[in-house]
Amino acid sequence: MPTLWRLVGAAMLLFTVGVGSGTAQTYPNRAIRLIVGFPPGGAVDIIARIYAQGLSARLGQPLVVENKPGTGGNLASDLVAKATPDGYTLLHATENVFISNPHVYGARMPFDPLKDLVPVTSMVSNQIVLTVNPSVPANTLREFVELARSSKPPMFYASIGNGSNHHLAMEMLKQHVGIELTHVPYRGGGPAAIAVLAGEVPAMFGGGSVVSTIKSGKLRGLASTGTVRNPATPELPTIDEVYPGYESLSWHAVFAPAGTPQAIIDRLREELKAVALQPDFKERLANTGSGEPYLVTPEELMARIAKDYEKYGKLIRSINVKVE
Repeated sequence: MPTLWRLVGAAMLLFTVGVGSGTAQTYPNRAIRLIVGFPPGGAVDIIARIYAQGLSARLGQPLVVENKPGTGGNLASDLVAKATPDGYTLLHATENVFISNPHVYGARMPFDPLKDLVPVTSMVSNQIVLTVNPSVPANTLREFVELARSSKPPMFYASIGNGSNHHLAMEMLKQHVGIELTHVPYRGGGPAAIAVLAGEVPAMFGGGSVVSTIKSGKLRGLASTGTVRNPATPELPTIDEVYPGYESLSWHAVFAPAGTPQAIIDRLREELKAVALQPDFKERLANTGSGEPYLVTPEELMARIAKDYEKYGKLIRSINVKVE
C-alpha cells in the first residue's frame, strides 16, 4: 500500500508540473487586469499606464488598468491577493502596502502582503518633491521650515493617504528639522495635488502628480527627497543638501497572487524587464516626473522590504499613526 501511495503521489506531481507547463505555454490568451490602488492622475497611475502599454504589446494581449483606490492601496491589494492565481490579475503596488500599512492598519489588514502576494519584478524608484501653492510665502526649503516654525496654528499638508510614502516623508521632515504641520490625507496623488492647486491645503510631497505643475509655474517646488538631485527637477536641491541625513524614496513593483505558477511569474518578469530597459520607458518616466527604472531581483526587493519595514515602523510608532 505505501508503494501504491508513492506512485499516486508521483503521478499527481507530474500532472501538476504538466498543467503548470501547459498553462505557461498558452499564457496569456486573454486580457490581463492590472489593479492600481490609487485614482487616475497621480504618479502611481501614470507609471502603471506607461509600462502597461509596453507589456501589452510584448504579450499580444490587452492589459486593462483598473483603479481601485482606498485604504492606502489595501483595497486593490486584497482584491489581487484573493484573485485566482493564474496570471490574469496583477497588482501595481507601492512600498507602503508592505512597509507601513501593516503598522498603520494592524489587525484590520484584510490580507498578509508577505504571504498572499509574490513579487514579479520591481519597476520604478521615485523621489518625491516638497511642493507648495504659489501663495505660500516661501521660495526655498529653509524659508518653508521657518514659516512652519512660526505658524500658529500649524499649517496643513496633503498626502495621498495615511501611511503613504508622501505622508511619512513629511513626518520624517517634521522630526528632522523640528516643525509642526497638520496632516490632511486624500485618496491619491491627483486629488491631493488638486487640493494644493486650489489653495485648500498649502503644501504636499508629490511625484508625477505635481512635476508638470511645478514646471508650468502653477505650483512651487522646494526640494526633493533623495540623496542626489531628482532628474525631473534638477534645479531643486535635495532636502539632504540643506538638512543633511534625510532620505525618503518610493518604489513601485508588480505582484501576483501567491500560488501563481512560477513559469508565468518568470514570463511576466522577463517581459516587464524588457519594457523597463526600453529607452522610451525611461524617457516617459522622466517627462512625467515619475521616477527612474528600478530593477532588482525578487530577493533584493524582499530584503529592502524587510529593512524599510523596521525603519518606517519605528517612525509610525513614534507618531502613533493608526486607522481605527
